[in-house]
Order: sequence, then C-alpha cells, then structure tokens
Amino acid sequence: MLNKKKGNRPSAEVNTGSMADIAFLLLIFFLVTTTIASDKGIPVMLPPKVEKETDVKVKERNVFNVLINSNDMLLVEEEPMELKGLKKATKKFITNRGQNPESSESPNKAVISLKTDRGTSYEIYIKVRDILQETYTELRAEHIGVTPIEFMKIAADRKNEAASAEKYDKAKGEYPIMISDAEPSDAGGN
Repeated sequence: MLNKKKGNRPSAEVNTGSMADIAFLLLIFFLVTTTIASDKGIPVMLPPKVEKETDVKVKERNVFNVLINSNDMLLVEEEPMELKGLKKATKKFITNRGQNPESSESPNKAVISLKTDRGTSYEIYIKVRDILQETYTELRAEHIGVTPIEFMKIAADRKNEAASAEKYDKAKGEYPIMISDAEPSDAGGN
C-alpha cells in the first residue's frame, strides 16, 4: 500500500524552464539602467589636416606668451602673474593697435601662445583657457555694443537669424580668436 501512494505523488522538482528567461531579462535591465561614465573634454575645433606644412612668419611683437609651469604658476611675457591679472593683460595686448611698439600691431595679428609643462594640472590649464576665451568674448561684445551674455545669445542665434549672423561676423572679423596651444615641455623645462 505504501508503494502505491509514493507513485501517485508528484516529484519534488522546481521547474527551471523560465529561469533562463528571467536571467536574460535581468541582464538586459541592468545593461539599460547602468550609467557609463564618459570622458568629457574641451570642445576645441581642430584645423583640417594640411598636406604640406608651411611656416607662418609672425612678428615677435604680435605673440603674447603665456606659460604655465609644473607648479601651476603663470608666467606672462616672462613676468610672473596671478590669474586675476591675465584678462586685463590679454585685453591690453590684443587692443594695442600698434601704439606700444612691444605689443600687437592689431587684433587681427595678435596671437596668444599658451604653453604648459607636462606636470601642469588640468584645472589651471582649463582656468587659463577659459580666461583667454572669455577675453575674446568680452572684446567681441564691446565691439558690437552688447554685454557678453547678449553676445553669447547672438552667437547661438546666428544660424537662424541673418541679423545675428551679421553682428557675429562683424565681431569675429574684428577680433578673430587666435590662441595657439604650444607643445608641452617636460616638467621643469621650457
């Protein structure tokens, strides 16, 4: 009698047929909901590749040298400088218009040469780069008689509005951004 009852009972198994489906759905869920950190960089427009290199002659007076050493100290035109003085010195150089024979001849010829050491921190490089970019934005805004914030709006609207494009091109023509990133030198060297 006991044997008959044992044969009638269902076996004690767990149905694992849908376990693969559940595991697959969990895998997809975690892949979709996981955020992957992406590196962010500085949006810099690179020039097109030039097949033949040409030497560009630039007068020494038209080059504004900015050096950041491996201790994150700023050297502007071979003189130590604090970050807060960089914008004023850069504006003075760019807007010289030939008045000072040791400074730029015109805004169209003024070149800012930014050089770093390999030990320079990214934070100071970004700050200096932002100050230089901000200087050009302020000069362009002053040229067309608006605030820097209004100029940024004009820059954003220039693709949709002809009047904005005209103002932007006028300011860009007067103050072209010419910032040259020189090849970094070894820490402590020039």
